[in-house]
Amino acid sequence: MSEIADPKPIRVLIVDDEPTLLRALEALFKKKGYDVVGLDSPITATQRLAAEDFDVALLDIKMPQLSGLELLNAVKHRRPEIEVIMMTGHATVETALQAVKSGAYDYLTKPFDDVELVARSVAKAAERKALWDRNKQLENQLREREGLPPDGLVGAAPPIREVQRMIDAVAYSATTVLITGESGTGKELVARALHARSPRKSQPFVALNCGALTETLLESELFGHVKGAFTGAQRDQKGLFDAADGGTIFLDEIGDIPLSTQVRLLRVLQESEIKRVGSADSVKVDVRVLAATHRDLPKLVKSGRFREDLFYRLNVINIPLPALRERSEDVPLLAHHFLRRYSDRLGKRVKTLTPEAVELLCGYRWPGNVRELENAIERAVVLCRGDSVTPADLPPAVTGRTAPLVREAPAAGDEQQWLALSYAAAKEQALRRFEKSYVDALMRACDNNISAAARKAGMDRSNFKRVLRKYRTDVEPDEPGDDVLQA
Repeated sequence: MSEIADPKPIRVLIVDDEPTLLRALEALFKKKGYDVVGLDSPITATQRLAAEDFDVALLDIKMPQLSGLELLNAVKHRRPEIEVIMMTGHATVETALQAVKSGAYDYLTKPFDDVELVARSVAKAAERKALWDRNKQLENQLREREGLPPDGLVGAAPPIREVQRMIDAVAYSATTVLITGESGTGKELVARALHARSPRKSQPFVALNCGALTETLLESELFGHVKGAFTGAQRDQKGLFDAADGGTIFLDEIGDIPLSTQVRLLRVLQESEIKRVGSADSVKVDVRVLAATHRDLPKLVKSGRFREDLFYRLNVINIPLPALRERSEDVPLLAHHFLRRYSDRLGKRVKTLTPEAVELLCGYRWPGNVRELENAIERAVVLCRGDSVTPADLPPAVTGRTAPLVREAPAAGDEQQWLALSYAAAKEQALRRFEKSYVDALMRACDNNISAAARKAGMDRSNFKRVLRKYRTDVEPDEPGDDVLQA
């Protein structure tokens, strides 16, 4: 029988710019056997959160540089599993409600009459985090039993198998990888899989959305800064490349970074060294860089918005991710995978999807890709009243319940009609116009033979019929002899 490993100590992050209280809380939790990190800077806290695991975070609400509520949002964005307790000496109903809505577990008012009240709150939050970890462990065991990869790359279609093959082939190296694909296709999952299967897997994995920060904050976040480098830089600060030293950094939405930052990033890739904002000194780093974008980088290079030399440095190996509509056979597998996840997470006994629900899921185009499918299944589990998801539980976009009658899209030159529509509505009408013209022409070319038209379209017969039913009333469910329609 294998030995049972000693449980890891509870890791607590405390962020408060009041030194006396910070030291007192550190001492309290260290005495209880917790692994404690106390910080007086919320900016430093964001960097530690990007590189390290914590169970509970205690955050003061009023701090310079970044408020506690802003830090709470950053924590929940980066590490949603961490339980957060807010502390404040200026309690109001509004801030308490805002904190809870943003995902805080508890809200404590300073000064603390009884520090054991704080300790009990942290202990209960740690119990919740332990349950989350246990559920995650059970989910991974379920994946292993079903032959699903532990990194979440679910799918058996040829395009996703090629992605898995590429990951296996390049994970071992330190080579830079550029992951491309539409939003929602799972680019960060691929980056995490590359790290998890690499020799760096025991070192930090640090992720950053480059499009979410201003130029100054982005450079400070990546490379760090020295005291006085810009307004508010009150002390020297290390960046995410420091935090990822020895491990991997994932730069999402790399196509959104400004040209000045591109120059700094190019130096990292060429020389393996960084310069902190406001400093002339170079610092060596050992970091594998993974980048991702939904943008057309060669097009950005041609327009002068992205450096050609940086593009070639990033694009040493390219892993393109297929859109979900390009691997529609994976939709049922993914749907059941998310069904198990959210049934467990929400404490519901939803076991399966009805055939009608699966048919609707397979017939939808999923413009938001896997992320949209995941959201649709989460919604369905929340709304489901029985043990099976039905069409009534699915979003209207999937079922078409609220879709308007098919209308011709405005002609390309009729700008006023186009401008009267939202982007989504204009795109939908243009798509429907194309779809109707395409199937009409295809059916005429194939003498109204559905099977022949489906083969010519590169679709299976049932999916082609589903499209055809949108525009023709004479298409019934499969019955013997219905293969040819009467014109």
